[in-house]
Amino acid sequence: MSPRTSSGRPVPRHGWAQALVTVVGALLAMGGVAALGLWAAGATGLPGGSFPRVVAATVVTAVGGTVELAGDAGGLAGTAGGLTVVPLSVTLTGALVVGLGFLRPLRHRAVAGPPQLARWAARIAVLWLLAVLGLALAARHTYELSLGDGPLGDLGDLFGIRPVVGFSTDVPPTVLTGLLWLAAVLVVALLVSRGAPLPAGLLRFQESARPAARAMTLLLLAAVAIGLVVALTVAATRGHPADTFAVILLGLPNVAWLALTVGFGATWDGRVEGPFGLPMPRVLDEVLRTPDVSTLNLGTLTGHDGGRWWWLLVVVAVLLLAAAFLAAARSPARVRVRRHAVHMAVASALTALMICLTVRISARIGLSVLGIGDPGEGLSGQVLLRPRLWSTLGLALLWGLATGFAGALAARALDRRRGAGTRR
Repeated sequence: MSPRTSSGRPVPRHGWAQALVTVVGALLAMGGVAALGLWAAGATGLPGGSFPRVVAATVVTAVGGTVELAGDAGGLAGTAGGLTVVPLSVTLTGALVVGLGFLRPLRHRAVAGPPQLARWAARIAVLWLLAVLGLALAARHTYELSLGDGPLGDLGDLFGIRPVVGFSTDVPPTVLTGLLWLAAVLVVALLVSRGAPLPAGLLRFQESARPAARAMTLLLLAAVAIGLVVALTVAATRGHPADTFAVILLGLPNVAWLALTVGFGATWDGRVEGPFGLPMPRVLDEVLRTPDVSTLNLGTLTGHDGGRWWWLLVVVAVLLLAAAFLAAARSPARVRVRRHAVHMAVASALTALMICLTVRISARIGLSVLGIGDPGEGLSGQVLLRPRLWSTLGLALLWGLATGFAGALAARALDRRRGAGTRR
C-alpha cells in the first residue's frame, strides 16, 4: 500500500522516473530560453551549423561551467581569448524547474529523514551529472575567421594565413561546478519552501534561516520582475526589440541584480572595448565604453543620464524593507527584533556575495598578424565587469541590519494592532 498524508491523499513518489522528468524538464527549459535569446542576439547566423553547440555552451555556462576560447593562425599570427559570463536568465529558469521538481514529491510529507532526502537528491544528481557531461562534450566548435579587407586581410592573403578560432569546455571542472550548482539549488529550495519538511537535525535552523532565505529569494525575483517590466516598456517605446529580448532571455537577472547592488551604493569596475559586446542595456555600454577601466555606481549613472537614476536608491530601499518585513512577519513572535536584524544582515550579505560571483563578466578575444590587429583593432575586443567585493558586502550588511530592524518593528506594530500573539 502506498503511503498517505493526513488528509488521505497518496504521497507523490520520488523515484527514477520523477527524477528523469525533473532533469529533462530543466534541460528543455534552459535550452529553449538560451536558444531564443541567442536567436534574438543574431547567433543563428554563425557559420558551420554551430548554433546547437552554442546553445549547449550557453547552458553549460549557466550552471557554472567555463567556455575556453582557442585558435590556430599559424606561426605568423596569434589568437587569444577567454570568456567568463553566466547567462542568469537561463540559470534562473533551470533553478526554478529543478527546485519545483525536487519539492513536488515532498510537499505533502510531514517529516523527511536524511536518508529519504539523500536518496531523492542522489537520483536527480546522477541524471544531472550525465546531462551536464553530455552538454560539456557537445559544447565545442571551430570557425575559420575572415580577416576582412584591411591590413589584416592583405597580410593574410600574402602569407596564406587562415585563422581558426573555436570554443570548448574543460569537462571535469564543468561537471564538478554543475553538481555544485545542483546542490546549491536543492539546498535553497528546501530553505525557501514553506511546505517541504526538514530533517529533525536541521529543525533548529528553521526559525532563523527559512524566513530570511525566503525573503531574499522573493527580493531577487521581484527585482527580475521589475526589470522585465522596464525592459518590455523599452522594447515597446524605443525600438530595437530584438536587442531588448536578447537581454531579457540571456541576462535579465544579470542587469536586475547588478542594479540592486548599485541601488544600495555598491561600486563596480568595468570596460567595453572593440566591436564585440554582450547583451546589456545601452546606458551600461556607454558608461563602460571608455579608454580605461570605468567606475559604475549611482554617481556615474546619474552623471551620464541625468538625475533619474537616483530613483534606483528609492526602489531598492523599498524592496529591502519589504523583504525584511516579510521575514519578520513569517517568524515566530518570540524572535527578538535584534535577531531579525542580524538574520537580515547575514542574508543580505550572502545574497550580495552571490550576485558578485555570478554577475561579474570577463570576455576577451584578440587576433594579430605580424603584430598588427591586437589590441583595439579589427577582431579584438574586451568586456569586463567586476565588483568591489568588500565594500559591497559591507554595505549589504549595513542595509540588512537597518531594514531588518525596521521591518521587525513594523511587523510587531501590525501584530499589536491586530491583537495577534503569534505569527505563522
